[in-house]
Amino acid sequence: MVPNTILLRELAAAALLFLLTRFFIRALLPKPSRKLPPGPTGWPIIGALPLLGNMPHVALADMAKKYGPVMYLKVGTCGMAVASTPDAARAFLKTLDINFSNRPPNAGATHLAYNAQDMVFAEYGPRWKLLRKLSNLHMLGGKALDDWAHIRVSELGHMLQAMQESSLQNEPVVVAEMLNYAMANMIGQVMLSKRVFVTKGSESNLFKDMVVELMTVAGYFNIGDFIPSIAWMDLQRIEGGMKRLHKKFDMLITNMVKEHMETAHERKGKPDFLDFVMANREKSEDERLTMTNFKALLLNLFTAGTDTSSSIIEWALTEMIKNPSILKRAHEEMDRVIGRDRRILESDLPKLPYLQAICKETFRKHPSTPLNLPRVSTEACEVNGYYIPKNTRLSVNIWGIGRDSEVWENPLDFTPERFLTGKNAKIDPRGNDFELIPFGAGRRICAGTRMGIVLVEYILGTLVHSFDWRLPEGTKLNMDESFGLALQKAVPLSAMITARLPLSVYAP
Repeated sequence: MVPNTILLRELAAAALLFLLTRFFIRALLPKPSRKLPPGPTGWPIIGALPLLGNMPHVALADMAKKYGPVMYLKVGTCGMAVASTPDAARAFLKTLDINFSNRPPNAGATHLAYNAQDMVFAEYGPRWKLLRKLSNLHMLGGKALDDWAHIRVSELGHMLQAMQESSLQNEPVVVAEMLNYAMANMIGQVMLSKRVFVTKGSESNLFKDMVVELMTVAGYFNIGDFIPSIAWMDLQRIEGGMKRLHKKFDMLITNMVKEHMETAHERKGKPDFLDFVMANREKSEDERLTMTNFKALLLNLFTAGTDTSSSIIEWALTEMIKNPSILKRAHEEMDRVIGRDRRILESDLPKLPYLQAICKETFRKHPSTPLNLPRVSTEACEVNGYYIPKNTRLSVNIWGIGRDSEVWENPLDFTPERFLTGKNAKIDPRGNDFELIPFGAGRRICAGTRMGIVLVEYILGTLVHSFDWRLPEGTKLNMDESFGLALQKAVPLSAMITARLPLSVYAP
């Protein structure tokens, strides 16, 4: 019995030593913070949803003044983190980028984007990487953009001609309609080898209305996304509208793809974007692309490719009409560099720093995606000493950063000169300078960033160089916003134009 007693004592001593050792090691190690970021209390069950109102980007910017650069809101049954300063955005989109590389499930991805089979909402993984790679190689990357530069020139010619005809008839130009008509045809030629709208009219206007509706409803804070157990009730009637809109888009895109496949023999030796994508249908089991992926990708490129860039250009023209001295200085720069006997070329853009400053200032004050597209945390993490749980949704308030007086001097003023000298002169909107991230940043930065910058600078430059701009007699300039995935003008810009160049240069 004595050996057993000794053994028991030794075991007890060993156990006690083990427990004491664990206790002291844990006591000495830094304890992970479990404190959530500050934020509003919200309401029972629905949380902070009512606090967001009709303009969530504005409401969240106001909250950030009280709660700080990183906020945490309970929205329904979901947690949402909001980054409201450049440093906070950098922490989420650069330092913790891989942890926030997925999108949260939502009705827009399900009902509009073919159940997230597109590139925008797809899960971060092999299929998304393949779609992104193909898009960069054959449409959105530098070489691809150079390859279809002649299409941009031609389609701008068609748009200028239509605008000049309106001018000769003393009719105002509805800027958004003209831009949508031109951009949809640019993208249609690259993707499908055809102008999707041969003439500007009811068909192109209907498409514009559909795109605006998609961007608007996809930006709604849908109760069903945040309280999934009641999603089936569709209390706001949002999902029903999404389903009806999807049917319209699906019919349009299905017909485009069908016609494209039937005319394949006409493109022998001259493949377009869809030809290249369809040639890569099967890379491996993980990267197998389906017809649904193709249609979802076309939907991405048609909608985001037309609406985001056109909204930036429309806001820029609006600000220039509001501030005639800016328009005058832009005209003077272009007349000095280009003259008035030809249209602007893309090769002229690097020689037009004031035009580029106008574009940057518009990206700052009127970002096309005010809250960026939402992301979700794959694992729990820590930001600024605060605990961010797993499956937390992330919104980066790009609009709020652009209007922050701690970041920008006189942020409510439209002042392109801020980007010509000093610390702001080197700021670039391509995702590395977090003071100005209109396209987002990190792995899920907008795939069309390069294309978007080219289109905005080239088309805006062409419109400014080609025409004088003024409001129709007796009208007032409306600067109100309409919230959605893209930040539209609440009242589209309608303006009178006068040609500044010889009529011969307006032809396609």
